[in-house]
Amino acid sequence: MPPEGVSSAGQGSGASLHYRALERLYRSAPVNALFRSELEVLGEGASRLVFEVTQSCYHAAGAAHGTIYFKMLDDAAFYAANTLVTDRFLLTTSFNLHFTKPVRIGRVIAEGKWISGKRRVYVAESRLVDEEGDEIGRGTGTFMRSHIPLSGLPGYSPVKD
Repeated sequence: MPPEGVSSAGQGSGASLHYRALERLYRSAPVNALFRSELEVLGEGASRLVFEVTQSCYHAAGAAHGTIYFKMLDDAAFYAANTLVTDRFLLTTSFNLHFTKPVRIGRVIAEGKWISGKRRVYVAESRLVDEEGDEIGRGTGTFMRSHIPLSGLPGYSPVKD
C-alpha cells in the first residue's frame, strides 16, 4: 500500500517494471559505490533509501558531513518524482535542506514523496530518520524533465526480474 497522500494508480506491471528499472539505475550510478545504500521505489510518487553512516562520512568534528544529508535527501526526492516520468531522466534544478540533528553512525532512512507537477517541473520532498526514529534532516527539491532518455542510460532497463 502506498504511503499516505500518494496515489496507488498505475501500480500495474508497466509501473512496476519502471520502478524496478529506476532501482537498477540507482545501483548503476558510480557515485553510489562511495555510499552503502539501497533504493526502494514504493509506488507512484514514493521512494525510500536506506544507508549506513560510518566514520568515513565524518567532518572534522566527528559527525556526518552535510554532503551525506544532501545526497540522500536529493536522491529520495528525485526518485519519488521520477516515478511519474517513464521516458526522461529528471534533473535537480534546486534543493533546499534543513539539518535538525547530527548523526554519527548507523542506519538512516531517507523517505521521498512527490508533491506536485506532472508536465515539465516536479516538486518532491524528503526526510531523513535515524535509528532512534528521530528526524535528522528534511528537504524539498525541484526537478525538471531533461532531454536524456531513460532508455539510453546504463542500468535503466524495464525488463522483468
